Amino acid sequence: MSVAFAGNLTTGTSRETGPLRVMIVDDSVVIRGLISRWIGAEHDMEVAASLRTGLEAVNQLDRINPDVAVLDIEMPELDGLSALPQLLAKKRDLVIIMASTLTRRNAEISFKALSLGAADYIPKPESTREASAADIFHHDLIQKIRHLGARLRRKSAVASPPLAPASPAPLARGPVARPATPAPAPAVPAPSSGSPSTRPFSTQAPKVLLIGSSTGGPQALMALVTELGPVIDRFPVLITQHMPPTFTTILAEHLARSSRRPASEAVDGEPVKPGRIYLAPGGKHMRVARSGADPVIALDDGPAVNFCKPAVDPLFTSAIDVWHGNILSVILTGMGSDGMRGGKDIVAAGGSVIAQDEASSVVWGMPGAAANAGICAAILPLNQIGAKVSRLFAGDRS
Repeated sequence: MSVAFAGNLTTGTSRETGPLRVMIVDDSVVIRGLISRWIGAEHDMEVAASLRTGLEAVNQLDRINPDVAVLDIEMPELDGLSALPQLLAKKRDLVIIMASTLTRRNAEISFKALSLGAADYIPKPESTREASAADIFHHDLIQKIRHLGARLRRKSAVASPPLAPASPAPLARGPVARPATPAPAPAVPAPSSGSPSTRPFSTQAPKVLLIGSSTGGPQALMALVTELGPVIDRFPVLITQHMPPTFTTILAEHLARSSRRPASEAVDGEPVKPGRIYLAPGGKHMRVARSGADPVIALDDGPAVNFCKPAVDPLFTSAIDVWHGNILSVILTGMGSDGMRGGKDIVAAGGSVIAQDEASSVVWGMPGAAANAGICAAILPLNQIGAKVSRLFAGDRS
């Protein structure tokens, strides 16, 4: 059995201080070694265990007590999808990030894992010898571990009752042990104190709905579009979700089923019309442009924006040249600040921005950046956004 432990093994709930403990579960010794080195180089996380199969992870979980698990899909003895519910049954607050190569089968399994309680997914490069692919995998994995782990700890801190003040300890004779130096705090922005200010909704009637999302976005999008049928019927809906190729193909199919409206990856040059959902394809930025009097899709194979491709900002900013201030944009859960700059441009042009609130977001990075920039007309729980969007497209301006 291939097991490597680091740190003290404890049982119980997740710790609220110290480095995040990460359990790596992958049958590839190369991937396990690569991820272990990356985690070992970060001050706010540590390798709790490096395991070869899902069965080892399930059997060792109580003893390892990780905060986060990076779980491969294809493994001997017990694959990732089968191990997932068993791990969560033993530790319901375990953050599980599914890892898989970019195949249609693995994309479908990753979506299934999200519905079973996985926090997120990450595509593994076909070959770690390709520097750019390995760099993206490295960056994205570390950020997902850090942000999802930090959210877990914030939730644990809120749920835990405050400790009673300790009684003064009696003076001890002899040498006194020095307290251990606390680990540096995770490099994750703390939630802002107080409620961010909002601005009035635009007086201009929206003619298009733009949506941007990232971590936690697939689940949020599928919930949101179920409420937007009448809006989709009358207005075009364009979505950028941070997601690689193949995964966006599967997401479009899920959105079509959830909305009961046509939804597909956008095609360069196709006209933008009411009645359908256009999804930015993985690996391409989706912009809009005019072809005569008609809006059309313009796919862009340029460099990543905000470390993302597709990115939200290119969609938001390009839409201004087509619809001017008649834009309603929604920024859903996700890491980073993508969408905030484009949202500023939309507001400056006379449009409006709605952000998902922190409590309902998996990660309040993107919507939080927009909210704290003061550009939002509303900051709402996910389950209230659909109704608000529908009222705005029906003529409500408040």
